[in-house]
Amino acid sequence: MMYSKRIDGLVASPLREILSVIDRPGMISFAGGLPATEQLPQFNLANIPQQAMQYGASEGDTALREQVVKEMADIGLNCKLDQVLILSGSQQGLDLVAKLMIDSGTEVAVEAPTYLAALQVFRLFGAHLTPISAERLPKLTYAIPTFQNPTGHCMTASERHALAKKCDQSHSLLLEDDPYRDLAYETCERRPVCALIQTAPWVYLGSFSKSLAPGLRLGFLVAAPELMPHLTHLKQAADLHSNRLAQWLVLQQLQDPRRVQRMNDLVAYYRNKRDAFEACLQQYFFDLATWHKPEGGLFYWLKLHQPTDTRALLDLAISNNVAFMPGESFMPFGDAALGQFRLNFSHATPAQMHEGLSKLAAIFRT
Repeated sequence: MMYSKRIDGLVASPLREILSVIDRPGMISFAGGLPATEQLPQFNLANIPQQAMQYGASEGDTALREQVVKEMADIGLNCKLDQVLILSGSQQGLDLVAKLMIDSGTEVAVEAPTYLAALQVFRLFGAHLTPISAERLPKLTYAIPTFQNPTGHCMTASERHALAKKCDQSHSLLLEDDPYRDLAYETCERRPVCALIQTAPWVYLGSFSKSLAPGLRLGFLVAAPELMPHLTHLKQAADLHSNRLAQWLVLQQLQDPRRVQRMNDLVAYYRNKRDAFEACLQQYFFDLATWHKPEGGLFYWLKLHQPTDTRALLDLAISNNVAFMPGESFMPFGDAALGQFRLNFSHATPAQMHEGLSKLAAIFRT
């Protein structure tokens, strides 16, 4: 069979491979960024309008896009309705921008480490990955400034201004991925870097997965006006439009008068989870690794004192009914992450945290 040359760059997502085993009885997963199931909202399925079952505009339903415009203004990113595109999960935004910007050999600047599914997309389209730390940025730059995945780092105001200035100087399109901004447990800078851009093109990706429900597979992008016709046409070619029932359900949640209280409760719940996880790490990993307590998001990033290829320990961990994400999968420039790994704290119960982390610590000591 003669496949497209692009297939040579197609590799399985290591995270999706791991998630395929987490439903095993007794499995404790620290692998994926799964929200706590008990915190998923209750959706009201009454009074679903007929138009939610009909074909719709590729840009997304107008009422939901208007809500996005309002919420972007609240966080300092002013935009117009025609700058908003509803997506089938923010992951689709990565795919659309990659299709728009990347040919074989195109340089893309990324953080190290960075979101592994973004690396999967960029590599599929033949990108040549380079560090953001380079003196001059290429035509596309990808960053997660707020509660970065996998490290949890949140850029300071000065770091955000510096990145925006660098993009302007290089006229590099900034693709800003911001799925975790609502999950802030401490006071920290969260203004989008895209709001600081003066002349360079930009795309801002948002998600409804972490604070609402990932199963709806709904997200959005906001972009510089000159990019919107191309991104909309690429969206049309991909799937015509995003699920209209999901759009209606999300809009009901965003406009619910109880939303502010629900978000406050959600953040408090995850803050408690983070603190419980921190205590377990102090108990079981105090002599094995170093880490930074994240100010938001869903992840811890650990560095072992003894460099070890954590991929080699994953099968042993899974055989002991505990899953984690090896750090090597997040590295765009080879195996510089030896001895580093990501742990999710949002999904496990306190009892599972103790059991799972004690097992992992024993495995890493072998």
